[in-house]
Amino acid sequence: MIRVENLTLQFGKRILFDEANVLFAQGNCYGVIGANGAGKSTFLKILSGDKDANKGTVHIEPGKRLAVLKQDHFEYDEVTVLNTVLMGHTKLWSIMQEKDAIYAKPDFSDEDGIKASELEGEFAEMDGWNAEPEAASLLSGIGIEEGMHDKLMKDLNGNQKVRVLLAQALFGNPDILILDEPTNDLDIETVTWLEDFLLDFKNTVIVVSHDRHFLDTVCTHTVDIDFAKINTFTGNYSFWYESSQLALRQKMAQNKKMEDKRKEMQTFIDRFSANASKSKQATSRRKMLEKLNLEEIKPSSRKYPGIIFNQQREAGDQILSVKNLSYSLDGKPLLNNVDFTINKGDKISIISKEGLATTSFYQILDGAIQPDSGSFEFGQTITPAYLPTENESFFSDEPMSLMDWLRQYSKIKDEQYIRGFLGKMLFSGEEVHKMSDVLSGGEKVRCMVSRMMMKEANLLLLDEPTNHLDLESITAFNNSLINFKGTVIFTSHDHQFTQTVANRIIELTPNGIIDQLKTLDEYLADEKIKQTRKEMYEGQLTA
Repeated sequence: MIRVENLTLQFGKRILFDEANVLFAQGNCYGVIGANGAGKSTFLKILSGDKDANKGTVHIEPGKRLAVLKQDHFEYDEVTVLNTVLMGHTKLWSIMQEKDAIYAKPDFSDEDGIKASELEGEFAEMDGWNAEPEAASLLSGIGIEEGMHDKLMKDLNGNQKVRVLLAQALFGNPDILILDEPTNDLDIETVTWLEDFLLDFKNTVIVVSHDRHFLDTVCTHTVDIDFAKINTFTGNYSFWYESSQLALRQKMAQNKKMEDKRKEMQTFIDRFSANASKSKQATSRRKMLEKLNLEEIKPSSRKYPGIIFNQQREAGDQILSVKNLSYSLDGKPLLNNVDFTINKGDKISIISKEGLATTSFYQILDGAIQPDSGSFEFGQTITPAYLPTENESFFSDEPMSLMDWLRQYSKIKDEQYIRGFLGKMLFSGEEVHKMSDVLSGGEKVRCMVSRMMMKEANLLLLDEPTNHLDLESITAFNNSLINFKGTVIFTSHDHQFTQTVANRIIELTPNGIIDQLKTLDEYLADEKIKQTRKEMYEGQLTA
């Protein structure tokens, strides 16, 4: 158990938390949410002891071990992968080091023997003999193959380091597990593995994530940072989101009778309680919702951007034809005989275990790089709009105001017209004069989306569109693509985003493509496709 009492944190005149009180109980999983800048990551740092508050205390039950997902990817560069995971259990690791140092002494004394015996006893009590197999199993489950376990961390790429640090946090069954954006840089299969791990985890989890499917799957409670307060609600993210929207609608309908409001709320809670039966945590979650106090549900202060993609003209029947595209980078094949035709109204998710493959595919369509072989052709009526995963080149020139930045991409130079697109993406008032060189990652993506909306394209090409966005922007983006009447080709690690938008999955493998008219969940669950994927990645098939 971990208890936060009277927590206050202020930066200058800005108050993040004001006399906040929270209780994290044993066995629950808490999803911490809040708008960008609300203080989610700062709150986790205070809980873990990495940052001090201005006022207040954090009490951790005596004897409980806390583990944190480390954000420094270079801290363990000179340590082997397996040892990095073992170091996640600091007490066990300390005993291992002390024990090994005694046995390495050339002049081993009786006193050393007694100490070694004591350490061996502690080691056995902590199940130390199974530590290495457990760490190796964690690494394999999270996609780090056995052949890499003895490598130094510095020899791994950034994606692999993230996985090792995640295994480090999970290792040794900690009593309290703190995870800040654990799904970043993980593919869908690894995220699913992590979801299953946390669903079976019996202790306390406190997590910040922008992955709604992940939050919905693992969380029993939602911790909302809003109005400088920290409030805990029973239920997962979708329950919090829909209930807050319902509360907002009811607040706006001032004349609605209180009894009608309560009936509407109760119907809503009953529906979510029934839906909880689909979860692995079904019984406990349903009981929590049944006990929910209706007065807990409040409107949120969140603002959602207005992402609306309009088509200047409707596309004809010819959208895009891709013929035998192949591309390698530094001798590594990324695309191999990519061959397909897009139909009108398709919403296609391009997936791959290799992120460079999907990005290279979009760069080829955008004309930024040339394929080694093959070709592609857009239909005569097609106006494409591309959102790249890396946008620094769009902001690298001389700094300018957001008005001037967006104006350069518009045929219409009128200020009110430009303000309209910026306003939809929550840049209002004096914010339109903000300089382009001081934008955050999320603000840059919102600017790029403004630019896309302005183009009124009928074919959207989106490479990781949800990167850097908060949950509110992701939700708005998700809904906009569901409602878009044109054609979409996109790549996203956000499970819910992909599941609710895509009606077709195309997977790029080193040995060709897999092309299926299925949703993501149908695609991942199909046993024949699982076998085909295995063979394609192992090089047993060619396409």
